[in-house]
Amino acid sequence: MRISAIQMNPGADKAQNIAQARDLIQGALTEGRPRIVALPEMWTCLGGDRPTKFAAAETLPPEGSKETGGEAYEFLREVARSNSIHVHGGSIAERAGDRLYNTTVVFDPDGTEIARYRKIHLFDIVTPDGLGYRESATFGAGDRVVTFQAHGVTCGLSICYDIRFPELFLKLRQAGAEIIFLPAAFTVPTGRDHWEVLLQARAIETQSWIVAPACWGRHLDASGEPRMTFGRTLIADPWGIVTARVPDGTGWITARADAIVTDRIRRDMPVLAHRKLA
Repeated sequence: MRISAIQMNPGADKAQNIAQARDLIQGALTEGRPRIVALPEMWTCLGGDRPTKFAAAETLPPEGSKETGGEAYEFLREVARSNSIHVHGGSIAERAGDRLYNTTVVFDPDGTEIARYRKIHLFDIVTPDGLGYRESATFGAGDRVVTFQAHGVTCGLSICYDIRFPELFLKLRQAGAEIIFLPAAFTVPTGRDHWEVLLQARAIETQSWIVAPACWGRHLDASGEPRMTFGRTLIADPWGIVTARVPDGTGWITARADAIVTDRIRRDMPVLAHRKLA
């Protein structure tokens, strides 16, 4: 199954971000001919102050309903429907009362929402360069492990900081996942040292394809100070080999997630059957 992962440089202007996503997706569709397109984390609004984040957030329709959603939701739905592909919507800010959630939505080729995942692990740290991040000040945490089906393949959902918690990925593998999506907006210091090695580790442990669309470049935080995201969108195979990678800048990659490769690796090294703990 051919999958395209998009690398974006979003800021706080939602309309500009949607226009950027549209152009990049069209390029990926034209050159890569994917059956699934995946966007990065918080691509609709990265940075900005709390009112800006709430203004860009969307109240999502009830799961399983046919109700109309917000601008980003309907954009993702239309991309799926008009191109007869699955669309993994990276993550967007979901408004739920006075809280936001960092939420993934997935659409099938008919434009029907088939999966919704709220980020479980929130990024509350100080990075090596001294910058502080407190995602929980604005966002609530999810509590569900989520998979979906695409062309007969089980796919698992995760977001960014989730990558540091292998127990989530074990649960996704136990739920049958063969492909795991991880949209991200990794910081430069953590990305430079940990991004690729963590993605490879999760691929090796779960013997799954890892698809990691990422934000790249500069945006402004709530106080107007510049923040940098690492980028390096990549796709890794179940042996941990990086099969495609986007360098610095915006762009996309397309790779074929081959079920034959997955089956062979899992057959020859049946680590799930050998597991003694958990």
